[in-house]
Amino acid sequence: MSRRRLPIAFLAVVAAVTMLGVPVGPTAPAEIRAATPDLTIVSSARYEVQPDDKRVRVTLDLTLTNRLKDTKTKRYFFDEAFLAVLPGASGFKLTTGTGSPSVRATKKTKQYTLLRLGLARRLYSGKSVKYKLRFDLKDPGGAATRDLRIGDSLVSFPVWAFATDSTAGSSVRVVFPKGYDVEVEAGEIPAPTTDDQGRTVFTTGKLSKPLTFFAYLVADRPGAYETTNLSMEVLDTPVSVVLRSWSDDAPWATRVGDLLERALPEMGDRIGIAWPHETPLTVQEAVSRSTGGYAGLFDPSAGKVEIAYYAGNFVVLHEAAHGWFNGALLADRWASEAFASYYAEEAAIALDLKSRGQKLDDKLRAARIPLNAWGPVGTEAAESEDYAYAASLELAKAIAERAGDDGLRAVWADATAGVGAYQPPASDGTATETSTAAADPERVEGGPPDWRGLLDLLEARTDASYEDLWRTWVARPEDLPLLKARADARALYETTLTTAADWQLPRPIREALRSWRFDDATALLDEAQAMLAQRTALVEAAEAAGLETPEALRAAFEDDDGFDDASAEAAAELEAIHRYAEATALRPAEVGPLMALGLWGETPEADLTAAHDAFARGDLATSAAAADEAAATWNNAASIGQGRAISIGVLVLAAVFALVLLIAAIRRRRRPRTDLVPASAAGSAED
Repeated sequence: MSRRRLPIAFLAVVAAVTMLGVPVGPTAPAEIRAATPDLTIVSSARYEVQPDDKRVRVTLDLTLTNRLKDTKTKRYFFDEAFLAVLPGASGFKLTTGTGSPSVRATKKTKQYTLLRLGLARRLYSGKSVKYKLRFDLKDPGGAATRDLRIGDSLVSFPVWAFATDSTAGSSVRVVFPKGYDVEVEAGEIPAPTTDDQGRTVFTTGKLSKPLTFFAYLVADRPGAYETTNLSMEVLDTPVSVVLRSWSDDAPWATRVGDLLERALPEMGDRIGIAWPHETPLTVQEAVSRSTGGYAGLFDPSAGKVEIAYYAGNFVVLHEAAHGWFNGALLADRWASEAFASYYAEEAAIALDLKSRGQKLDDKLRAARIPLNAWGPVGTEAAESEDYAYAASLELAKAIAERAGDDGLRAVWADATAGVGAYQPPASDGTATETSTAAADPERVEGGPPDWRGLLDLLEARTDASYEDLWRTWVARPEDLPLLKARADARALYETTLTTAADWQLPRPIREALRSWRFDDATALLDEAQAMLAQRTALVEAAEAAGLETPEALRAAFEDDDGFDDASAEAAAELEAIHRYAEATALRPAEVGPLMALGLWGETPEADLTAAHDAFARGDLATSAAAADEAAATWNNAASIGQGRAISIGVLVLAAVFALVLLIAAIRRRRRPRTDLVPASAAGSAED
């Protein structure tokens, strides 16, 4: 989470040397004068890491040379020198081939330790002598951030070269036991080699400017861990954490374990979603190089958190919050880091800890980058990284202030469940942009929400706008046109929702908005507006005709397949309404004799009722047919009645004529005959 800050390295220097000028004759007075650089020192330094003794043993092979020249009357020699070595050095020992030299510390500061080297014998002009100086760098214990740590699991210490000012030729050799993974965290030193014993060896060769040389080495040895099992409840659910600390760093395990046990339940309550890990989470002590130069790293695929040995409480809390915000809840790095830092600070406040995230000051603002441009760990300059961490926390605070705890919890719940923004309205037409509004809410595919989905969810689940924050903190220049297109599309969407009233807009519109395909969304919304205008015209026509519109048009409109079916349905309904209206218009105000005769045996009113009822239930074909039947009946009733009247008249006339003929025939039959034949003698007969 936070880059390790090393203190400034102080160079090793020869602080002072003294020289005694002695006359050749026995009566000459002694003379003492400053001799630097009349006395030069070149060293070959060897640093040997000895973790079993918790020390680095430093051995300097010193070559001291008196650069002065004697005169005819004076002979010069040195009998002591002063040398500055690393702070915290101890166990000094100075040896040479013969004699008994001495060494003692005359001054100790945080920057150096000044040694007085008492030479075994006088070093005369033009002469050189070799000495061996040995001292130890011992782990002092204490703060985890101390520069000097020597143990089985971790070794970290500074490396100097030693020489007099402006003297070339000194060298440095550093030897680590087999099994350590070593990295140069600061300064420069040539790449190491591995000797025949498997030891890691750094060698500088002869240095032209020894006093400018500095390196800070950090090494760890895998496998030296002790395990502690932690158990706690997060939102009333048991959570297990496996804490792996270096076997020689019990204070780290105690501090980190206590923080996790107190912080995770607190964070769970504030975040409002369940602990997302089914298997125990492993929290492991590490060195900074194991986390890309940072004090913490969460690897969700491995279910492991690495926290640097020197990490402060805020880093531990930050990494604990990454248990939720690890790329599975929110897609973008800045969003995960932002809310991991936010909930770390909230937990620190609740636990009465002073730990806080990095404050965004003017120096950091000078390295500003859009948070959408923040790349993976190790890809940005240190200044940009520091800015992004501080800025993302600042943004998270601003978001939380507008959203409130409940609003954020609703957003995290939807993000976890894959529920997107722009949910359809409730059955009564009211807006229901909440994660519990529907039993089966619409879900999104493609993973957790990125900066776009997060903005949509925030504005859907809360009563606030966040676009200004996105423009200020998040968006790159190329993202700004998208925000403008989003605003325009959302305005059209809100207008269309109002027009649609209790009708649900087709899902493709919401999906286009969720995926930020605003051209597609606008085109679909324009079609929806046109279709809703047809609905208005249809409803007005139906009301004018005395009809109730069926549900078929709404079903076709809300269907996912687009508006072709809805348009066809609207056209068919308008046609049925037109035919019903035509039939109604043909209904006679008064029924005369001829029309009554034409309607004899017909049921146009029943046909019209059937047309009305069929239209209401969406049976447009039956409605149209029944309306046409009624219209045809009324339209033809007069002519049919007239035809029937004529037919009746003809029939009456025919009947009268037939009756006349019948009567005439009867009368003829009853009238006496005048053409009878007279009766014969033999009898009579009737003709």
